[in-house]
Amino acid sequence: MRKILAASLVLASASFSASGSECGKVTIADMNWNSATLIANVDRFILEHGYGCEAELVPGDTMPTGTSMVEKGEPDIAPELWSNSAKKSLDAGVKEGRIRYAGTSLSDGGEEGFWIPAYMVEKDPSLATIKGIKAQAKLFTHPEDPDKSAVMGCPAGWTCQITTGHLFDAMKLEDSGFELIDPGSGAGLAGSIAKAYERKQAWLGYYWAPTGVLGKYKMVKVDFGSGTDEAHYRACITKVDCLDPKPTMFPPSKVSTIVTESFAKRAPEALAYVTARSFTNAQMNELLAWMEDNQADGDIAAEEFLLNNEDLWLKWVSPETAKKVKQALSEL
Repeated sequence: MRKILAASLVLASASFSASGSECGKVTIADMNWNSATLIANVDRFILEHGYGCEAELVPGDTMPTGTSMVEKGEPDIAPELWSNSAKKSLDAGVKEGRIRYAGTSLSDGGEEGFWIPAYMVEKDPSLATIKGIKAQAKLFTHPEDPDKSAVMGCPAGWTCQITTGHLFDAMKLEDSGFELIDPGSGAGLAGSIAKAYERKQAWLGYYWAPTGVLGKYKMVKVDFGSGTDEAHYRACITKVDCLDPKPTMFPPSKVSTIVTESFAKRAPEALAYVTARSFTNAQMNELLAWMEDNQADGDIAAEEFLLNNEDLWLKWVSPETAKKVKQALSEL
């Protein structure tokens, strides 16, 4: 009788482990921007249906979420955390064995730069360089002063207002007749791109990826001809009191998936998925454009992604897990 009972417990334990139920309850930070909420909802669906996790989304934001994970061990997963902004505390949490970097949610990193419409570069490839832009500064008509040319900068109060201002000075764009314009707001900056694109007009200015704007409007990042000097960028270009700025491309921002050690240890198969799951900026730009065009929230966008991008997400999971996820999708 004892042998039968023991055998039954072993079988039950094996079944429990195979189902992924040891994953248990998993809390996932749902950040308040579109790419992060999309990834959070994709993770929730796959962890719930593919690994048997009791997955739950909880509100999150970069600094509060990172701090809570280190100090309280919750939430379990931050799917898209721009780790440079909280690097010191996150690294300390890793050293103390509280959290770990589990993967790169955006494989290209957060991308910043000066951009120009692709139709301009297709007509004249030299415009993909700052040298070519300076040579044809008159193309970039200033909206208020016909004697000047325009570079759209960052809205006042944003961190990128500092960096774009220093790079404008470093590349001596004023000497070529340019003026750096404050668009007033993020919406104003996006609107200026949309307006130029719809009229096939010249446009030059700052923007970042991944964003729906760069998914909707094909833009080319301008080559400053300087390479990337990350040390100078961190030490000077990002500082208000930088007195001698030198040209440098924007270094990519590391965008990571962070998990607690408790989750990593109790759910290794689920951890393997989270570690493998990653998007390029081009892929995310298109998804964000779809979200904006369809006014979709993260839940709807995740379903759209999973239903129409098998070629991508199948690479992140085992065939057995994929079968479970596909079954769940068929029941939507």
